[in-house]
Amino acid sequence: MEGVKRNIAILGSTGSIGTQALDVISCHSERFGVYALVANNRVELLIEQARKYLPEVVVIANESKYEQLKDALNDLPIKVWCGSKAIGQVVQDEPVDMVLTAMVGFSGLQPTINAIKAGKTIALANKETLVVAGELITSLALRHRTPILPVDSEHSAIFQCLNGEGDNKIEKILLTASGGPFRTFSKERLRYVTRKEALAHPNWHMGEKVTIDSSTLINKGLEMIEAKWLFGVDPSQIEVLIHPQSIIHSMVQFEDHSVMAQLGNPDMRMPIQHAFSYPARLKSDVKPLNFMELSQLTFEAPDTGRFPGLLYAYEAISVGGNMPCILNAANEVAVELFLEEKIGYMQMSRLIEKTMQKASVVQSPSLDDYLQTDAEAREIARAIVREQITEFTN
Repeated sequence: MEGVKRNIAILGSTGSIGTQALDVISCHSERFGVYALVANNRVELLIEQARKYLPEVVVIANESKYEQLKDALNDLPIKVWCGSKAIGQVVQDEPVDMVLTAMVGFSGLQPTINAIKAGKTIALANKETLVVAGELITSLALRHRTPILPVDSEHSAIFQCLNGEGDNKIEKILLTASGGPFRTFSKERLRYVTRKEALAHPNWHMGEKVTIDSSTLINKGLEMIEAKWLFGVDPSQIEVLIHPQSIIHSMVQFEDHSVMAQLGNPDMRMPIQHAFSYPARLKSDVKPLNFMELSQLTFEAPDTGRFPGLLYAYEAISVGGNMPCILNAANEVAVELFLEEKIGYMQMSRLIEKTMQKASVVQSPSLDDYLQTDAEAREIARAIVREQITEFTN
């Protein structure tokens, strides 16, 4: 790739992953160019990014912000679009080499499908895409010969551990988790966790949705499902380990019982850059590890009694079909309601469980089935809260 500049479309440019991706591009502007910037709602930051990076296209999902965006960029030769159809279109543009899918939740599914069909390399930061429709996405990627490069730190670590291993059999994937801010909290104390407490992650700087997911361990369940599809392993081969220091980002155990691990300081710029530059490794501004400062690296089993979200994820992938889609939709609603302080912390996992029990199961879903499932599960989750308001506010 020496001398070849990759044009990147960034879906979710104003979020945590998107802003750090732009930092990586700034450090290696001779290697990477910004073709498109896509944001959901944060129009002021999108304007600032557009003026700095001068992409060909900017897209705002929230159509009510379109005029403000267009007026602010009127003096620049930048195409300004809005809405979900425009997002689906920009990823297919001929000059785009790579699409970073960093939109939050279910919204990332359709643009990723469009990008795969257009033969664009996918830098995948939207784990929900594979959680919701893993079989569909992986089959499409195979059919269109489209590489999917993981950006999540854990999946990037696994990807790096497998590099050069060929057909050597994976015995086990060891998926690490920090345990979040409430690792030592009792079940009783968890009942009173506040929004502010849940958004204070001890190791990582992330967006609100993934920070809440990390605290409940549902994030690790979603990552388990993502790993199943990315690496072609059975969920029984994926073991989750709590590793509070967040130095070992994940490990792979082979059938000879050798274990490969990828280590680094908790900084998302590292896996983002690896996806952008693969197969090359480039100089990084990420602080290197100092092993003399690492007093200990510890591991423990996750407590699914206090954090049942991880258990529900294993149940969802065991049922298969559209059940992971139901899990994801229920979780997105639960997190949204918790952030709005409409339900309590422990009620999030309860809402997921109840929604999974009520939603219709489709064993061989099409894309239309996934879309319908997502809408149905969200409505079921909201109806449960409306009908059982006392239970979900205490």
